[in-house]
Amino acid sequence: MVVSDPIADMLIRIKNGYLAKKKLVVLPTSKIKVKLAQILVDQGFLKKAEVVKDEKIRKGFQQLRLELKYKGNTPAFTNVKRISKPGVRLYAKADKIPFVRQGVGITIISSSKGLITNQQAKKDNLGGEIICQIW
Repeated sequence: MVVSDPIADMLIRIKNGYLAKKKLVVLPTSKIKVKLAQILVDQGFLKKAEVVKDEKIRKGFQQLRLELKYKGNTPAFTNVKRISKPGVRLYAKADKIPFVRQGVGITIISSSKGLITNQQAKKDNLGGEIICQIW
């Protein structure tokens, strides 16, 4: 299946997995999805992210396996918002990067150093494309 916005697809699959109380979400892999998943693990929104080979589907086909994290019965994150979309790109300088819910959530930025969080962008004084917000 061809997806026009793979990042939005990934984020919605994770959100739907949380809503359905799943423990695991599996999706096709790419470099940006792996980096985004690693940021979510580092920030405590996912328990684990790993790339696995699935020879049943196609030889050499890799999938990204994400273990969802719960605090009791509540999901680690409740909502996600895709900001920059393929049709409308949004960029911000380091001092104009928005906070999410008074610092409760994170904003993920695509900068010259790759994908980073809003805290790292402000610390390194980097701007870039605002990918999404998670809280």
